[in-house]
Amino acid sequence: MSITITERAAEHVNNFMAKRGKGIGLRLGVRTTGCSGMAYKLEFADAEQEGDLSFESHGVRVFVDPKSLPYLDGTELDFVREGLNEGFKFNNPNVKNTCGCGESFNV
Repeated sequence: MSITITERAAEHVNNFMAKRGKGIGLRLGVRTTGCSGMAYKLEFADAEQEGDLSFESHGVRVFVDPKSLPYLDGTELDFVREGLNEGFKFNNPNVKNTCGCGESFNV
């Protein structure tokens, strides 16, 4: 089981953490919500929490709680620009459907 991030995403994470002045990595997870059932959670990790699983990609540590990992296994986090918008994009091989707004998914 693994989670990876692209080199471009790692650059942005490192830049954000440098501006922020603290942090040991990213915390990824899922929560139940939306029209398709689940949504991603993405936040900075300031400390490792009990039970966290840790992955490292391009020098960035990624923490995932054990309940979220089955839904995120194999996911690659990228940083993309689409038109005038830019942001993180989850490339998750487990997703079967997404809602029309793109905010939620199911597996």
